[in-house]
Amino acid sequence: MPEKKNIHANHRQRMRKRYKENGLDSFHDHEVLEMLLYYCYPRCDTNEIAHRMLGEFKTLKNLFDADVDTLMSRLGCTEKIAVLLNLMPAVAKRYLRGKWGDKVILDTPEVAGEFAIDLFVGQEVENFYVLCLDKQLRLNQVAHIACGTIDEVPIFTRELVKKVLEHQAANVILAHNHPGGAIQPSLDDNAVTTRIRDALELINVPVIDHIIVAGDKYYSFAKRRHRHVTGY
Repeated sequence: MPEKKNIHANHRQRMRKRYKENGLDSFHDHEVLEMLLYYCYPRCDTNEIAHRMLGEFKTLKNLFDADVDTLMSRLGCTEKIAVLLNLMPAVAKRYLRGKWGDKVILDTPEVAGEFAIDLFVGQEVENFYVLCLDKQLRLNQVAHIACGTIDEVPIFTRELVKKVLEHQAANVILAHNHPGGAIQPSLDDNAVTTRIRDALELINVPVIDHIIVAGDKYYSFAKRRHRHVTGY
């Protein structure tokens, strides 16, 4: 059946026109989802489906963060639809990483903090990275060190030192996230930073900052002049 006979076609055309003219800022979450679902449901009313999905998961973030099996189970949708929804954070993260380009210079807490926020998009568990920089504070490599709670600090530290040597870092920035939303460093965060700093001092690689990310906010040790880091 040609789309012109689709009773929802005019509504979809109006929605696309609205997006082209004004972007997504004027859209409610259910309308964003409604448009996305056009590409899975060519002829039915996706507004109703979008409301139902958000009723189950409450927010777009919760919906997009769910894994494929969870989406299929809770929504009763096909794998094709579940994969499309699950792709959203990964695509966003790939885009955000790409916007920084090659050899980005992380020479201030502000730039490093914004970079770290983009790095942790879509990550729902705690992850720890070391950003390996050259002498001019250009980024050589983002090295993933640990996922989840850091239980064995000596093993964790050895892995980190190994990555720093592998990527020939002259300076490093530590970065991890707090999925629970607390932005302030914990006592464990301070202790781990000190252990890593002391370990890297043995190979003459300074820890210039430690960035903690919680949602769209960040905390910089260097910006607050913590003794645990050397600063920029």
